[in-house]
Amino acid sequence: MRVSVGDRVTIHGRSVGMPDHSGEVIEVRGEGDDPLLVVRYDDGHQSILSRGSDCEIHHVA
Repeated sequence: MRVSVGDRVTIHGRSVGMPDHSGEVIEVRGEGDDPLLVVRYDDGHQSILSRGSDCEIHHVA
């Protein structure tokens, strides 16, 4: 799945009681089917993300 700058990301909690985290993709590093994503989360922190099964991408039109 292609990911673009501006898309939204939701990371679902891994255990009961853990909240979901949402943010915006601000940079895509690499090419192909599984690039690294630089994400600015809604709480203000940034991280580099390698998508996993707990990650959901929401494309912005």
